Amino acid sequence: MFKKFLRLATVVLFIAIALPASSSTISSEPATANPTEKTVDPKVQVLLNRLEQIKSMDRSSMTGVERKELRKEVKDIRKEMKTLNNGVYLSVGAIIIIILLLILIL
Repeated sequence: MFKKFLRLATVVLFIAIALPASSSTISSEPATANPTEKTVDPKVQVLLNRLEQIKSMDRSSMTGVERKELRKEVKDIRKEMKTLNNGVYLSVGAIIIIILLLILIL
């Protein structure tokens, strides 16, 4: 019975690691000499500039349809920025499973 549980837990662990989520990020970029300077992709910078423009807009004079379009645009920009961000994502559930497996194994 324990062997079946261990095999199942191992399979779940590998599946949890393989599926990306957005709770924590492990970056694959090498460490630079000056950590305060970050190189920003020009495409990401354009998206960030657009988000700042949307934040600075006066939305009180807009119609409901215009505000809905802006919300949709912000969601699309954030989704695109997530896809442009390189890294490995682990969900909270995956981290909990990893910790539990380490406790069981050790």
